[in-house]
Order: sequence, then structure tokens, then C-alpha cells
Amino acid sequence: MIDSVRRLHDAVRSARASDLSSSRTARLLQSGTLKISKKLAEEAVEVALEAVAGKRSEVIRESADLVYHLVVLWVEAGVEPKEVWAELDRREKLFGIAEKLPKKSVAHAKRMMTNPPHQRARRVLSR
Repeated sequence: MIDSVRRLHDAVRSARASDLSSSRTARLLQSGTLKISKKLAEEAVEVALEAVAGKRSEVIRESADLVYHLVVLWVEAGVEPKEVWAELDRREKLFGIAEKLPKKSVAHAKRMMTNPPHQRARRVLSR
């Protein structure tokens, strides 16, 4: 799959220079981040609805559309697939699987980085 996504990413990036009258991808890229994001969200909802309906073959087709629109958004945002794979690898090292980071842990880690323990201790002691 990684190779397929890389090839899709390369093709989408190349399509940016394509003729707008003949390339749906070029038109989508031309429309900007908001339109691309809306299309991505629509596809995500369609995948979820087909899954709830138990339509496996539709889940597969809609998932392919979802991946396509995600890659278009990556191109628009300047994100390389290898950056996403690196983040998944990082998460796998932290949790054993590449799961979504819990919001609390992310917020806590940010607070810890911006507010070192010695500063927190000073605040507590000064009360």
C-alpha cells in the first residue's frame, strides 16, 4: 500500500500542471484547501455510512475515494507520505501499535514542554 500511495501522491503532484479541462485532479487542486477538505470529509462520511449499512464492497470503493482525496489534501498542504509513515512508526514505538494519540497525553506533553517541572514547583511553593 505504501508504494501505491507514493505513486498516487506523485501522480496528484504531477496533475497540478495538467490541463484543467481534462484533469479532475488539477481542477480539485485549483479549487483550494477548503474545497479539498470538504471532499475529504464527504468521502469519510460515505465510508462510515456504507460500513453501518454493511455494504462491504461499497466500503472498499468509498475508501479508495477517501484515500485519493486525502492524498490530494497532502499535496495541497505540502505533506509527503513518508512524513505520515514516520509519524505512524513513532506512534508504534510509543504504544506498540500505530494508534491515535490520546488528546490528554498530547495536551499534557505540551504543558510539560512549555512549563518545566522546576517552574511548576516554584509556583506551588510561592502560594
